[in-house]
Amino acid sequence: MRMGDIANESAAGKGKPLDGIRILALEQMQALPYATQLLARLGAEVVKVEHPVHGDLGRGSQPAMKDPDGRSLGATFLRNNLNKRSIGIDLKSDTGRELVLSLAPKFDIVAENFKSGAASRMGLGFEHVMAVHPNVVYLSISGFGNTVETPYDGWPAYAAVAESMSGLYDWKLQPGQPPAVSPVGALGDIGTAMFGTVGVLAALRQRDQTGEGQYVDISMFDSMVAFADVVTNYWSMGVRTEPGAGLPMIMDGFQANDGWFIVQCGREHEFARLVGLIGKPEWVDDERFATRAGWREHMDTIRVAVNDWAKDMSNVDACHALAGAGVAAGPALSAAQVIDDPHVAARNMLVEIPRIDGEGGPVITPGNPVKMSGMADGPDTMVPFLGQHTDELLDTELGLSADEIAALREAGTIG
Repeated sequence: MRMGDIANESAAGKGKPLDGIRILALEQMQALPYATQLLARLGAEVVKVEHPVHGDLGRGSQPAMKDPDGRSLGATFLRNNLNKRSIGIDLKSDTGRELVLSLAPKFDIVAENFKSGAASRMGLGFEHVMAVHPNVVYLSISGFGNTVETPYDGWPAYAAVAESMSGLYDWKLQPGQPPAVSPVGALGDIGTAMFGTVGVLAALRQRDQTGEGQYVDISMFDSMVAFADVVTNYWSMGVRTEPGAGLPMIMDGFQANDGWFIVQCGREHEFARLVGLIGKPEWVDDERFATRAGWREHMDTIRVAVNDWAKDMSNVDACHALAGAGVAAGPALSAAQVIDDPHVAARNMLVEIPRIDGEGGPVITPGNPVKMSGMADGPDTMVPFLGQHTDELLDTELGLSADEIAALREAGTIG
């Protein structure tokens, strides 16, 4: 799907669920920017507040392309900032802080993802915004939250830190090997963004009922404890697996003639379907495989049989056969296969951002995973250049004159 395209055009005249909702986002990197981008795709207007010189730290990520002024547009920024406007304000200056507090009452939601406590220290915390905007929905996303004291106060936290602390890395630890860091991309960021989005939508609903705003505080560590639900739940129920041993079930990778695929089989009737499909129906009555622990113990034997069955098939064809037999399986697709996948195309799950620097083909980033019958999918608009909308917003939102804006720029307050 190219940027600017629309899918489900029949719903275009119905508008979007969050039309009219306005978000002022003091954000950077991914955990909050992904959440506000999703809200923008659902119709919200998002104004992104950035440092006037270097902007969102995600702009400096690699790989990158250049904007028309030769500044970096890093991959992290490109993935998370479609459909937004940018205003460049120095939040550490008194004048910059006052500009933000003047803007805040114009918005339904004020959101930030600084390190715990940083927004309050800058005079831009919930208490400061609430003083000028009593019914604000204020969203904070941070490593460890802001509402209670924690031994991790002040720790910087990227996605991998929260993922590691949740137990996920230990859960998949291999004997004698260090943890595999970020095994599934930025789960710690996007997973946290999902909870932030849910919290904001719930707070908006409650504000509609009561007229009162509130503070939505989302911790990346909390979010990953929730995503890693099996870690604490299974431990509490006596499951103590050795590193690399795996759970008493089949949840493993196998080889076809062009790559890998995975099978998840955790019930006896599923095991019967699997072994029947691969030509080993007698294994249903084999004492070695009488228990789920036995499947695990004899995994090497099962792997040889599944690999032999699949050796003349593609990984996709093997999974078609397994699915047809009622066994859950999925090919381990490469990046190129994901880009070319017919399901991904049919669901408009990739958006092409044109290379404005003329270097190679388009930048590809995920589309909106929330599909709604009454909402058109798209169009997405280009990420903003740093401070692209500063003058426009200060004029339309605060009524500042050209001379006042020029003075702010001269003082370094805005970009």
